[in-house]
Amino acid sequence: MSVSIFDSFLTTGEMIAVFDDAAVVQAMFRFEAALAQAQAAEGIIPDSAARAIGSVCNAQLYDIPALISASRRAGSLAIPLVKELTKTVALYNTESAAHVHWGSTSQDVIDTALVLTTRDALQLLDRGLQSLIDCLLKLAERHMATPVLARTLMQPAQATSFGFKLVGWAAPLLRSRSQLRALSARALQLQLGGAVGTLAVMGDKGPAVAQRMAQELGLAAPEAAWHTQRDEWVRLGLEVAVLVGSLGKIATDLSLMAQGEIAELAEPSGHGRGGSSAMPHKRNPVSAMIALAAAGRTPQRAAALLANMGQEHERGLGNWQAELAEWPGLFLSAHGALNALTEAFDGLQVDAPRMLHNIDDLQGLIFAEAVSIYLAAAIGRPAAHSLMEQLTRQAVAEGMHLADAVAAAQDNDPRLAGKIDRAALLQLFDPVAASAPAQALATRQLQQLQAAQQALQLPENPSSNSNEGIK
Repeated sequence: MSVSIFDSFLTTGEMIAVFDDAAVVQAMFRFEAALAQAQAAEGIIPDSAARAIGSVCNAQLYDIPALISASRRAGSLAIPLVKELTKTVALYNTESAAHVHWGSTSQDVIDTALVLTTRDALQLLDRGLQSLIDCLLKLAERHMATPVLARTLMQPAQATSFGFKLVGWAAPLLRSRSQLRALSARALQLQLGGAVGTLAVMGDKGPAVAQRMAQELGLAAPEAAWHTQRDEWVRLGLEVAVLVGSLGKIATDLSLMAQGEIAELAEPSGHGRGGSSAMPHKRNPVSAMIALAAAGRTPQRAAALLANMGQEHERGLGNWQAELAEWPGLFLSAHGALNALTEAFDGLQVDAPRMLHNIDDLQGLIFAEAVSIYLAAAIGRPAAHSLMEQLTRQAVAEGMHLADAVAAAQDNDPRLAGKIDRAALLQLFDPVAASAPAQALATRQLQQLQAAQQALQLPENPSSNSNEGIK
């Protein structure tokens, strides 16, 4: 797979390697070798033919750029690949060459190859998700009691807990991780149907061949060919798109909280990271930038998958090919965003004093709702609401803290005389106390997320040759 310099900037070398031209071609050869082996086991072709075919199913033996060039004329990469494989087998055994690709079709080879490479891509995503979720949950535990300003419609709202925000960032990622496991167990299946999906050439031995191939390749055995039944496959792709959307939400919040005027969070710095050639004072959130770029490109890819599901009869004309072309981009974007945000949160700088400063700068106005509810117990809800509107306007106009305005009202308003506990009233302006409900909710959810994450924990070295870690 050829990736532009600008695409490379937004993804990882690991994911590029998964969908590299040589990797895809080698996956196609794995299909051909498994097909021959399974057919020999079922007595469809001679054992000697299966051995001859398998011995030359190595992408390094072939001119991959030439195969790709020929595929543009042939209409499928599988056609020149099978032709060259047949020629190569014939160099050693002419009779065996007649059994290459027996009873299969181009889409069988290409779909299965993409399933195999996608399995590797999903394992990269799963490991990346494990790292990022672990990092977010640890930060949440550390900052559960750290007050921070909640913002709605881009405006200051109330005090919440930074741990609450972190849990809210982690939860969708954990749901996507679980969904990708479940969806991959169904979507990562062998494609084998022959010319029109009926396995006609293999007769009654076709299903047994499919079972043997699926076992050899570590894939699920399908009930039938899914040449133009793309539902399970597209669902898997769409979940990757949802994951990128969730990463984009985290990146949005991170970038806003890292703005110089807010300065509550900062990505790691040093070694030229996030610098500006013209403005040395800047500290650019480059990880958020990469994730936002991924989030900006992904909806179009997801839409392309949906738009091309209407594949004609038993073989799509153009729409299957469009799907193939869009597929790797989903994973390139997802892994680039995951890797970037993991790097950011692994070294994230949290400025808790600045968070408090930003709360204090609002003159206590964000506590108005809590004070109004407290006053309602003394003078009724309508009167309390009206009084608080008056006091907030006064605080803004006179540049005073709302707590001072409320204390003055308590002294001067006969309706409040003897009905208000001054200490309890002032406690409503404590950011830590105000964030207590958020802390309580987030603590419970954190425990649930930690348990769910532990249940999905990967082994130290997950195998890339099985579905382990993605089911």
